[in-house]
Amino acid sequence: MRNITRIGIGAATVAAAVGTSLITAPAAHASGTYEGCPYGAVCVYPANKGWNGGHPESGGVFWSRGPHNLSNQYGVHRVFNNQYGGWYATLNKGYNGRSPVFRINQYYYTDYNLTPINSISLEP
Repeated sequence: MRNITRIGIGAATVAAAVGTSLITAPAAHASGTYEGCPYGAVCVYPANKGWNGGHPESGGVFWSRGPHNLSNQYGVHRVFNNQYGGWYATLNKGYNGRSPVFRINQYYYTDYNLTPINSISLEP
């Protein structure tokens, strides 16, 4: 089962099963750095380490619009979209943003096998 979770601060969360994904939606999101990921960025954490104590992997913080090619990313990594303004991140099998396979909306994260993923795109 693939998990995609929304980050935020709230008294209650609502969970709903959608296909093979479990989506958790807290009541609100506090802007700012979360688990070491700066507000406005997309962060990739080391393989099989969850939040890694709030430390994204070296070279794993992406800010600018468009595709960002990956290299040497194997196994399951946590990918967190801490962007705002409706921006999303897309995991792509191809380089330069080609062959999109999974979209992550703002304030959500997923644990995803990046072995076949060759780029992450940031878009409004």
